[in-house]
Amino acid sequence: MMFRLSDEVRAAFPDTRIAFLVAVGVRLDRPWRAAEAGLAELEHRCQAGEWSPPGEDDDRITPWHQAYRSFGVNPRRVSPSVDSLYRRLARSGRLPRISGAVDAYNLISVQHGFPAGAFDLANIVGDVSIRFARDGDVFSPLGEPDTVEHAGRREVVYADDKSVLTRCWNHRDADRTKVTASSRAVVFILETLTAEQHGRALAEAAAQLADIVADNSASVRTMFVDQSAPEACVTQPSTCTSLG
Repeated sequence: MMFRLSDEVRAAFPDTRIAFLVAVGVRLDRPWRAAEAGLAELEHRCQAGEWSPPGEDDDRITPWHQAYRSFGVNPRRVSPSVDSLYRRLARSGRLPRISGAVDAYNLISVQHGFPAGAFDLANIVGDVSIRFARDGDVFSPLGEPDTVEHAGRREVVYADDKSVLTRCWNHRDADRTKVTASSRAVVFILETLTAEQHGRALAEAAAQLADIVADNSASVRTMFVDQSAPEACVTQPSTCTSLG
């Protein structure tokens, strides 16, 4: 199974870099202690006034707002995922608790300022392309499997051979590939549009997430896609076909 950063997205967003962490033998039947502790500490610091979530003028958030405007949406209403988490934390002082895997990538997303997500690899059909939406693309949002939406053609989406897996790059995930208690093979994702400035920080965030995931999985490996290396094989190499 290959994840590909399409030519048109590379041209429109040439400084994109995406980290993929592939975890096998994931254990979601037990607490992920490091994620629990990290979220609790983050919330305590926020509530005590020791730390405040960054705003939209932060140099990690601003490029996402610019990208969303290019999709034809208002990023204050349809927000990048990390911005949504920051707004929620600023408003309530707390972040949601979903599962060990989701809590872990939410923690790293908020700590480092990068959009994050995850897919259950068992439910992906074929390869995944990060591309602009096309006519006929359909999407069923997380928690709404019977709802069918159509992505706008100016949006960047993740899409497999069956349907769209995200709207507006990272605003919302599809229900079909959500991580559940029965997930055993999961790909975690961290993204930046400013690799020249934040590439090192993205690698550090990926390493921190990998440490948390490794404590709760049989194995985890990390790879990156960007302008110079637009493809990543997330399964056995014999199952991947490069377009390069």
